[in-house]
Amino acid sequence: MTSFTPSDIPDQTGKLAIVTGANSGTGFETARALAARGAEVILATRSADRAEAAIGAIRRAQPQARLRFEPLDLASQASVAAFADRLLAEGRPIDILVNNAGVMALPQRTVTADGFETQLATNYLGHFALTARLLPLLRRGRARVVQLSSIVHRHGRIQLDDLQFEAAYRPWPAYAQSKLAMLMFGLELDRRNRANSWGLTSVAAHPGYARTGLIASGPMSRSAVARMVLRFLYRPLLEPLFSHSAAAGALPILMAATAPDVAGGTYFGPRDMREMKGPAGVGKIANRALDTEVASGLWEASETLTGVRFDA
Repeated sequence: MTSFTPSDIPDQTGKLAIVTGANSGTGFETARALAARGAEVILATRSADRAEAAIGAIRRAQPQARLRFEPLDLASQASVAAFADRLLAEGRPIDILVNNAGVMALPQRTVTADGFETQLATNYLGHFALTARLLPLLRRGRARVVQLSSIVHRHGRIQLDDLQFEAAYRPWPAYAQSKLAMLMFGLELDRRNRANSWGLTSVAAHPGYARTGLIASGPMSRSAVARMVLRFLYRPLLEPLFSHSAAAGALPILMAATAPDVAGGTYFGPRDMREMKGPAGVGKIANRALDTEVASGLWEASETLTGVRFDA
């Protein structure tokens, strides 16, 4: 399959899907499309109000949609553990896990309650721990597990000697590292899945340059001058040339999550304009993301930091 549209999503009736950060942007569009095809979708996000607003918006168009909110703050390991414990207590197999939530290029270095640099914690470590804790349910569902990366992964470098940017914090390199980590996590999870016969399909995807809240409230909008440029020049004239809608950005994610006969270790994204926009298809993986030695080191460091292991 070389492209993907909403009509290509197979029937998802009876399946349970979890989408992190599903209250807006590509996460919302992913949840909406999965629900439209019959899946029961858990919107895993921090804000109950925003999640309920998203659920209301989907149900206005799809009255029979099966949706529910479960609180999850990926910047908090305690919240990740509590979320996983609730689902483990239910015991229902998980068919699809889309690790979508994230923050972008925070201007100042901040740390979470766990002492982790916020971008690493939210974009990557929270998802690493979530996937590990849910592994028994993912195995029962022979789940499709999707890690959200970015075209920015090409510029990232895994700093195993300083993952938290304690020596010198720079917003974009920290973001790029977190997105490279997500792609390498998806690839390493595929390798370990095959070695341990967990029965998963581990893949990764990116939305290209999708017009979402991550962009709208991101680093380009943090000064009065930048906001004026965005409002009167960039958004109306330039952005449409290089970007596409959140719904279009969700298509590579949906392809990764639902397309039949997808092989583990595949990466999906838009195919035009250096993968910034266009039809969904197989994306390009930067060579550094294929470094198995670094991937193994990142995995071990992640287990140490989170205190969570992939124990079946």
